[in-house]
Amino acid sequence: MRRPATPPTFFSKRFLRLAVWLLPLVLVATAPAGAGARGFSHPRGHRDRECVGLERTLGVLEWTEFFAHGRWGDLFRGRRERAIRRLARRYANRCVSLNQVQVIGTHNSYHIQPDPVLIDLYLLFDETAIQLEYTHRPLDEQFEHLGIRQIELDVYADPEGGLYAAPFAFQLLQNDFTARIPELEAPGIKVLHAQELDFDTTCQFLVECLAVVKAWSDASPGHLPIMILIEAKDDLVDDPLDLGFTVPIEFGPAEFDDLDAEIRSVFPPEQIITPDDVRGDAPTLEEAVQTRGWPTLSEARGRILFALDNGGAKREAYLEGHPSLMGRVLFTNSTPGQADAAFVKVNEPRADPDRIPGLVRDGYIVRTRADADTLDARANDTERRDAALASGAQYVSTDYPDPDLAFSEYQVMLPDGAPGRCNPVNAPPGCRSFALERLD
Repeated sequence: MRRPATPPTFFSKRFLRLAVWLLPLVLVATAPAGAGARGFSHPRGHRDRECVGLERTLGVLEWTEFFAHGRWGDLFRGRRERAIRRLARRYANRCVSLNQVQVIGTHNSYHIQPDPVLIDLYLLFDETAIQLEYTHRPLDEQFEHLGIRQIELDVYADPEGGLYAAPFAFQLLQNDFTARIPELEAPGIKVLHAQELDFDTTCQFLVECLAVVKAWSDASPGHLPIMILIEAKDDLVDDPLDLGFTVPIEFGPAEFDDLDAEIRSVFPPEQIITPDDVRGDAPTLEEAVQTRGWPTLSEARGRILFALDNGGAKREAYLEGHPSLMGRVLFTNSTPGQADAAFVKVNEPRADPDRIPGLVRDGYIVRTRADADTLDARANDTERRDAALASGAQYVSTDYPDPDLAFSEYQVMLPDGAPGRCNPVNAPPGCRSFALERLD
């Protein structure tokens, strides 16, 4: 006679649960280094031994997916997923640095397209005027709805005020060649694309733009660090009709002192990542980024770093009296081998396919462009975009985080519209993109 089945006892249930959780721990203890992930070298002692342990644990937990089936599947699945998220966030905090993440940025992030009447007029003199046909959302909307984590602002010195208050294009639209923009009479650094001709912006003063950034940052303290690229402008605009266009003030050391002061007037020191923060006690900034490296995400979240787009004479003016950027706010667009080298701008990712990945592996942060001059969007050409994303450049800039359907469906975004992802070139093996930003 067959004996009736014995119902599971408390002990047997408890034993099975214990076995389910002990097995991953045993596997972690016996797994070879890098199980479930790529290899990675750790030069930083205790912190990196912890990172190795987290990597191994994550790899094993992800490998144990087959346990999420059968009688105990629901119980195991929920706990396993929570454990993975918790460990991935801990790993991102302690083991992922800001230069090991890739984000999307916007080019001329303040820009509003000129009135079509003006575009038609400009085309009579310059066929490249079609390059002005793009508009960006306000900065806070870019952060909140498009996941943008890098912006670009073009700035003009105006210490006395009023220098850019009467742009020719504005007067032409008003049909009044004495008209002025009253808000621009006040002194302070202005934000615009080209004096006289392309003046319309979502924020007119540098401090106004920065206040928008700060307000969003304060309301979203777990965001990935935001880089603000500053282009200091003082070039003349072609004046074919001899209308007497404004002559900008040249940017020199004094104007750059004002630039630093305006930035510091908006952001407290603890909210900015400066060259001094990164250099620490290293002899030069370059040596610091190649040895000690950049801040971890736990140190960088909710903070802002600034970079100077200009090279050449403007870089030299910004460095004057500040060797290796001591006391300065912005990182300079430099080249390897220079004391201030930490940030490098490489606008074209296809010219030398090995250049950007090499810079990234060497510890520099790089900004590149996915498109330019509206041409890629008009042709729906994704070659440059795809090269930029694959290059490992930490900041990939675009004019099209939103598609312009008048041109095509061309758009630049990370998978699932995430604000950041593990860098495809230098991210450590335990990095998981879902754990990078903490807005919850």
